[in-house]
Amino acid sequence: MQSVIQSIYQSKVGQNKDKFTVAQLGARGHYAIPRLLDEAGQLEHFYTDICAVKGFPKYLRLIPPKFQSKSLARLTGRIPYGINPNLITAFSGFGFEYISRLRKASSAFEITKTFLWAGKTFGQLVLRQALRGNGVYVFNTAGLELLQAAKQTGLKTVMEQTIAPYQIEYQLLQEEQALHPGWEEPLQKNEYLAEYIEREQQEWSLADVILCGSDFVRDTIQECQGPKERCVVLPYGIDASFQLSAKTPHQGLLRVLTIGSVGLRKGIPYVLEAAKQLKGKAIFRVVGPVQVLPDAVAALHENLELVGQVPRSQIMAHYDWADVFLLPSICEGSAIATYEALACSLPVIATPNTGSIVEDGINGFIVPIRDVDAIVMKLESLCTQPELLVTMSKMALEKSIFSHFTQYKQRLLEIV
Repeated sequence: MQSVIQSIYQSKVGQNKDKFTVAQLGARGHYAIPRLLDEAGQLEHFYTDICAVKGFPKYLRLIPPKFQSKSLARLTGRIPYGINPNLITAFSGFGFEYISRLRKASSAFEITKTFLWAGKTFGQLVLRQALRGNGVYVFNTAGLELLQAAKQTGLKTVMEQTIAPYQIEYQLLQEEQALHPGWEEPLQKNEYLAEYIEREQQEWSLADVILCGSDFVRDTIQECQGPKERCVVLPYGIDASFQLSAKTPHQGLLRVLTIGSVGLRKGIPYVLEAAKQLKGKAIFRVVGPVQVLPDAVAALHENLELVGQVPRSQIMAHYDWADVFLLPSICEGSAIATYEALACSLPVIATPNTGSIVEDGINGFIVPIRDVDAIVMKLESLCTQPELLVTMSKMALEKSIFSHFTQYKQRLLEIV
């Protein structure tokens, strides 16, 4: 009888919760937001572009892995585990067109144009299905139309700013291109830049809450005259399914891993310079889509292992290979790769702009942006002090991440 009463009580509690429509392009955060809301009984519906459990993409999973290309393997890896499939709508045709347009885009101008097209089109597709529930949860530059509609009908509005505002990102990339000519195609005059920046700022004006993965994101919103008072810093988390045991010492050189797009925003020139200075002491591996020009690719190949982009299913092997994780990003939100590295017992060396939860000197190091000397000094300390590497490896696993994930989930639900 008591179990029946408890069941009725939980049902009534669930009925009183706000339910959110989540609209998300891509597999951002491995679908953490809609999954957590669904677990809490607060997901009204989830809209996305492509996922491998809806429409014809689910049939691609029938192709044996050994016959799948890397791009197909990444696509079939887009599985929103833990989310009721009946609550998912995927616009597969739109998603494939989006991928096609991005592949054809050969300049920052064309990429910005494509992002604008995708954000607007995605919003229109969702609105044709009608908004349901008590609120909407969207992501920067892909939620304006939904926020406008939600405001008109009195729904709650939550947006997540996944990276520093584009105005700041663009400025930092201009500075990097001046410092590292020949790495990427020069930023051309971009007639879509002002529209893209304005779109993001309009989203801020319509959001009841702006979730920021780090202080860096919140502070740069304020720098752009945005509403800092409606920004809430909520660092991310990952669950216990992503984990490796503490590292054991091995013979040989220090193994340094970087995972992320190979370009100026992630600070790849500083990884290269550190690899040059630490030859004979450390070996470097970079995993991610290559976005730099041929001469830069050649320089990278000469000094480190450049793997390229790999399917999600293969990423754990690279964390397992490494002793330390390096991500000297110039501009991020809060890089998920740093959370994953900590969960795999890797000390992390990152910048403040990476938005990492690393505790300096405990489970890694925080170094200034563009400071190769600081990166080299920290890596050398791990090379020459194996006991420090062992201690930081243990602290990375102990202090991170799983308790932090529980806190993230609780805090997220409190906010929404």
